[in-house]
Amino acid sequence: MPLKTKQLLVTLLFFCSTLLSTQLKSADFEPSEAGFNSWLNDFKQKAKNRGISETTLEQAFKDITFSRDVVKSDRKQPEFTQTFFQYFDRAVSKYRIKNGQKYYKKHKKLLDEVTQKYGIPGRYLVAFWGMETNYGSYTGNLPIIQSLATLAYDPRRSKFFTNELLSALTILDKGHVNLEQMKGSWAGAMGQCQFMPSNYLRYAVDGDGDGKINLWDSLPDVFHSAGNFLNQLGWQTTENWGREVILPKNFNYSLADNKTARPLKYWDDLGITLAGAKKLPHANMNARLLLVANYKGPAFLVYENFRVIKRWNNSDKYAIAVGHLADQIIHRPALSKSAPKNDKSLSRTQIKELQTYLNLLGYTTGKPDGIAGSQTRKALRAFQAKRDLPADGFPNLEILNILKKAIDGNIKIDS
Repeated sequence: MPLKTKQLLVTLLFFCSTLLSTQLKSADFEPSEAGFNSWLNDFKQKAKNRGISETTLEQAFKDITFSRDVVKSDRKQPEFTQTFFQYFDRAVSKYRIKNGQKYYKKHKKLLDEVTQKYGIPGRYLVAFWGMETNYGSYTGNLPIIQSLATLAYDPRRSKFFTNELLSALTILDKGHVNLEQMKGSWAGAMGQCQFMPSNYLRYAVDGDGDGKINLWDSLPDVFHSAGNFLNQLGWQTTENWGREVILPKNFNYSLADNKTARPLKYWDDLGITLAGAKKLPHANMNARLLLVANYKGPAFLVYENFRVIKRWNNSDKYAIAVGHLADQIIHRPALSKSAPKNDKSLSRTQIKELQTYLNLLGYTTGKPDGIAGSQTRKALRAFQAKRDLPADGFPNLEILNILKKAIDGNIKIDS
């Protein structure tokens, strides 16, 4: 295809994408008071059939209204995503580390009790607590029932939130907390460990033995519940979460797929060391190699518990922050690398542009959507490898400019 034709096609693709976006917006769900009230009447009957008492239903839905702010939060798609360091430096701040160390020491007896019962080291329990609600200082102030009723009425994820609403009503029916206390995030996460209502019912524990499970006010309930949750998710008591590592020069970055688990000896034989140049441990366990920025950023060997952390919150950034905060709580070293100058992520529009260029060059990303998922990363790695660039698969401004040059026919690339 001639280059000028490619450029025209790029413009056409962006135009079509914008048009489709406009059409989708016009077809968005339009809520109404009458529609919400009709839905609510049907839901109340369903709740009664599930055994929710009439008293609980009357109290829970008294003066309930549809919340457009909750829907807005659910629809929110930020134009710019945070880079790893933008997220990490906020999540694992000096203030959060200092408080984590203080609370770890203060609640050591209770934490040791939970560790003995569930096998989860106390530093991780404190790290989750710090990440979720800043050590209980902010658990959310939105009425849970209103948020969940709004999201259950909204057809986008109605089935999921209907189940969560029924679970929240069950919690009220059992008398664990009162309606005024049941406040949390716009999505319905509750208490100092931010459990969704269904997880509250499955995993929350009465740690203080008072016959109720109160994740807002009872730290024994909070820590025992978090310990039970992580234990049930498959926490490996003999393993850590992972370690920052240093990769040798001319490393094959395609191995950093965060999917393929290999023995530590395999990684050791490739010349990978711990940060600080120490040898990898001679342990009989597997690890996956993970990059969270491009090849110039930090690299990690992560173990099975990393995946357990992600079952709490399915984010690599979150899991690394929890693991590293837990390490810092017991005074392990900080990351060896820091944010580069002008640390800035691509916007969704720029990622769409990158995906479009890769598609035009024959590296399939699928439909450009502005989200750098596994298919986009795979295509980008293939493009980088073809041109003898470090094949880390990370979209950034540098690689976007290289793709533009490739489209323009200027394939003289400085690596």
